This record gives sequence, C-alpha cells and structure tokens, in this order.
Amino acid sequence: MEAMTAATNPNPTASRRSAAETTTAARTVTGTATETTAQKATRYLLAGLRLALGWVFLWAFLDKLFGLGYATPSANAWIDGGSPTAGFLGKAVSGPFEGFYHSFAGAAWADWLFMIGLAGIGIALLAGIGMRIAAAAGALMLVLMWTAVLPPENNPFMDDHLIYAGVLVVLALTAAGNTLGLGEYWSRLPIVQRLPWLK
Repeated sequence: MEAMTAATNPNPTASRRSAAETTTAARTVTGTATETTAQKATRYLLAGLRLALGWVFLWAFLDKLFGLGYATPSANAWIDGGSPTAGFLGKAVSGPFEGFYHSFAGAAWADWLFMIGLAGIGIALLAGIGMRIAAAAGALMLVLMWTAVLPPENNPFMDDHLIYAGVLVVLALTAAGNTLGLGEYWSRLPIVQRLPWLK
C-alpha cells in the first residue's frame, strides 16, 4: 500500500499539507471556520457593551417617563406633564449653541423626538436589531448632547458622549447584535436583505 502511495504521490507530506489547506479554505468559504478564544471573547465583549449601552438609553427613557428619582425627580415625570427637555436644554446648556438649544427647550415636538429616540435606540441595542439605524441615531443624539455643553467640564473637548458615539459605530460595524441578540435572525428577514441599511 505504501509503495502505491509513493508511486502516485512522491511527496506525501505536501499532500497532507495541501489537504489541510483545502479543508481550512473550505471551512472559511462556508463560514464554519474555527473561532479562536480571542475572537469568541471579543464577540461577547462587544455584545456586553451593546447591552450596556442599550440599557443606558432605555433607562434614561424610563427615568424621564416615570420620574424614577435618578436624573428625573418624580414631580418632573413625562407622564405627569413634565418635559424631558425643558430642564437640561433650558437651564444646563452652555457654550456657542446655547441660544439654539434654548429656543426649543420644552417644546412638545422636541420632547417626543427625544423620548422616541431614547426608547428606540435602547430597544434596538438590547435586542441586537437595526444596529445601523440605532448606531447612526444614537451617535447623532450623543454628538448633539456634546454640543449642548461646550467646552466639557473636565476636558478641553473630549467627554463620554463622543466615546459612546464611537462605541456605537464600532458595534454596528462588527455586527455585535448577532451575539446575545437577534441580529442574525433579523438580517435574514427578506425586507432587511432588500434594504441592508436596516441591519
């Protein structure tokens, strides 16, 4: 048998190497490549960051809606007639855009837009769906919040709003909704396949 192998393949080591490379290539093409420990850890870390940021947005919505006494006193709850934007945009804004933000502080349209944004972004991040829209909307909201208080209190220009915005973009680019989320299922929906920006 060995004589036949030697006759048909003079270099059995090269043959074994070639077979291994072919198997690896096939696994890569079919999407079943073996995941390293570092890759798996990265996936779960990004999923954890996604869930944490989702909770930050959703909690801000719930606190402002019900006045849970953290950032929003119960007397200012939105369901009791308080305004989610009046306090911050009316009193805490400073810098070059102060007049702009004061002009619509407490406006009904601003309250609704802000609250829908908080809830939508929070739910999308927690579920792992619509990550591109959530990242774009969340990053825009965070950058606008950054511009509301310039310069930041503890740094010439950098604060947590800009860092969160960058993290949101990273989460969308790395498909972080697929791990501990519904991202994979969501991306297989016909409408999402037709309109990839819904991913």
